[in-house]
Amino acid sequence: MTQENLASFPLILIIIVTWNKKKYVLDLLASLKQQNYPRESLDILVVDNASNDGTVEAIKEQYGDELSLICNQENLGGTGGFNTGLKWAYERENYQYLWLLDNDVVVHFQALSELVSILEKSPDIAVAGSTMMQLDYPWRINEMGAYVDRNVGNLILHRHLESIPIWQANSIEDLLKINPDLTQYLINCNTYMDVDYVAAASLLIRADVAKQAGIWRDYFIHFDDVEWCLRIGKMGYRVVVSAKSLIWHLSAAAKVPTWVLYYDNRNILDLLQTHGANKQQLKQLTKYILKKAIYYHLIGKSDLAQLHYDAINDFQTGKFGKKDIKLEYTYTPNNQIKKIFLDQSIKRVLLVWTVNLQSAKIQELIIQAKLLRPELQIDSMPLLSGKIVPQLPNSHFIKAVPHFKLARWWYYWKLRGKYDLVIQSDYEPIIGLAWLKSQILFVNDEGFCKRPSPKLKLVFQAIMRWIF
Repeated sequence: MTQENLASFPLILIIIVTWNKKKYVLDLLASLKQQNYPRESLDILVVDNASNDGTVEAIKEQYGDELSLICNQENLGGTGGFNTGLKWAYERENYQYLWLLDNDVVVHFQALSELVSILEKSPDIAVAGSTMMQLDYPWRINEMGAYVDRNVGNLILHRHLESIPIWQANSIEDLLKINPDLTQYLINCNTYMDVDYVAAASLLIRADVAKQAGIWRDYFIHFDDVEWCLRIGKMGYRVVVSAKSLIWHLSAAAKVPTWVLYYDNRNILDLLQTHGANKQQLKQLTKYILKKAIYYHLIGKSDLAQLHYDAINDFQTGKFGKKDIKLEYTYTPNNQIKKIFLDQSIKRVLLVWTVNLQSAKIQELIIQAKLLRPELQIDSMPLLSGKIVPQLPNSHFIKAVPHFKLARWWYYWKLRGKYDLVIQSDYEPIIGLAWLKSQILFVNDEGFCKRPSPKLKLVFQAIMRWIF
């Protein structure tokens, strides 16, 4: 390609923030070489947030002088990491666009060129983002941009969970090679659409507008990119999402929220106040957060309920940035779950129908423990429909759960005191089964956490706090 041709391509700085995800960021850097955009018109800046998994060493070894690398001395979160990159970019006047990327996304080779095309053609658009597909279900949309519900602070993800049926037989490797134009597969889908915000998982912005908008508010993590997009919208610019620029990211449904609940609730309060919420709206949102805290008390996660209270208190006192969060109960990788079932104090176990042992990769470990402890009794629950779905050899099923809600709660109450351990799904915990006077083993696809039964006193206090 000649120098004259290169001059027609805007110079772009790619900003990637990473922390302890060496394989992911190396895969991303490798994929960026496949972009159908001249490599000579791309600069890459990686901001490392004090990783201790060898990320920095690996990047230096594999990429050397091919990119710029900034190493923060501590983990500054997504906010601090991107602010580090933005400040670096603002000191330089040669870039026309900045492309912000999460370190763990898989990027289609046309992703950048499609975003550039939008901004080149439309001066009133300052931000263009990619459609985010789900990495674990690559034919399914996670979000095509989003809107902000300013009453309860929720993000309304555009076209969330819509599927492309024709893609279901394809692997992610296949999908990275095909035509990514979603207008060909979705009804009433334009090439790009105006939204409140696009995630910084893949966000292209005009460099001069970014500098005018300034750095992100000090949220540490979550809602920082949302607030920035709203700020840019207030400046009179449009924010759009492209139906032809695609990335893949692990879906939020696969991630069980723990410490991030603090940041989610604190930051959305600040975001809404910053963007015009009145006292009544903030009071309504605060009540909603207190209501969510009641739920966490009810399922036996009182330390997570406390995060909601801390979020409200810190918002009201103006405390932002990173918080030193120490949870009373933490998660252990599922490959260590066998020791739970070898505990001699656990004699009777109830397996709730919402738990998928194979998805969590713990079926074999439980079977191995049962071979060592033949006396261990594991009772399984049928599905709510009454259908029996065995997950263990020689499964023993208890009586079907009644369909009528009051009868179901009475059924749960009669199980009190009969089990030493109840295995609950982190994705769909059953409140009634949290009160069986037994320990609760919360399980998800990555880890497990053993907790005691919830306490009625804490629930009562939470309800009073919500009411008054």
